[in-house]
Amino acid sequence: MPNSALHVARTGLEAQDARMRVIANNLANVGTTGFKRDRADFATLAYQQQRVAGQQSNGDTAYAIGLNLGTGVQVMGTSRIETQGTLNTTGNSLDLALDGPGFFEVELPSGQLGYTRSGSFSLSADGEIVTGQGYAVQPGLSVPQGTQSISVAPDGTVSATVADNAAPVQVGQLTIASFINPAGLAPRGDNFLTETAASGAAETGPGGQDGRGQVRQGMLEASNVNVVEELVEMIEAQRAYEINSKMVSAVDEMLRNANQTL
Repeated sequence: MPNSALHVARTGLEAQDARMRVIANNLANVGTTGFKRDRADFATLAYQQQRVAGQQSNGDTAYAIGLNLGTGVQVMGTSRIETQGTLNTTGNSLDLALDGPGFFEVELPSGQLGYTRSGSFSLSADGEIVTGQGYAVQPGLSVPQGTQSISVAPDGTVSATVADNAAPVQVGQLTIASFINPAGLAPRGDNFLTETAASGAAETGPGGQDGRGQVRQGMLEASNVNVVEELVEMIEAQRAYEINSKMVSAVDEMLRNANQTL
C-alpha cells in the first residue's frame, strides 16, 4: 500500500508539473499576436480491480460495491482554446486581423503550407506580401512598383493605388483557410500551425463566406490569454503540487516507522 501511494503521488507531481509548463507557456505568450492559450487535460490511470461490484460474496449474496484502487493521473493532452483575442488598431496597412474563424495561409521554407492568426505582414524587395520571417502569404501577391497605398477589403481582396493613377488596381485576393477541427492543427512555432489528420483538410475561400472571418486592415489580433485566469490556474497547480509532495513525505514517514517498529 505505501509503495502504491508513492506511485500515485509521483504521477500527481508529474501531472501538475506539466500543467505548470502549459500555464508558463501561456503567460510567456501573453503579448504574442494571435496566440491561443492551451489547457492541460488529465485522465485517470488504470484502476486495480480487487473486487468487482456484483461479485458473489457468498452463496446467497453479492457485493453491492466493488474495491477499485486508482493508480494515479496522466496528462491526456493539451487543448487549444480558439476564442478570439481583442482586435487592436495599429494603422499599418499591412497589419491584418481576422474577425471570426479562419487562418491566413503561408508557404513555409519546406514547401508545406502553414496557417496563422498573426497578420503582421510586410513587403519583400520584390513587392510580395510576406511574414516577418520572409515567408510568402498565399496565394502569392505582388504589389506593383510605385504603389502609394494598399487597401485590403474584408473578403481579402488586395488593391494598390499606383502613382499617376487615381483608380486603385486590384492585385489579387488573400484566401482564408478554415478547418472542420481547428483544434487538431499541430503547432510548429513562429506562430504557425500545420494540417494534421485530426484537423482535416483546409478549405479555402474569401473572407466572410462559409463561416470564415472577415479581414480587418490596420488591426492585429491580441493573444487570448487572460493573465488573471492564468495566475489563478498557477496557484491551483502550485497547491496541488505541494499536496502531492506532502503525500510523498507522509508515505516515506510511514515506511520509516514500519521499518523501525518491525
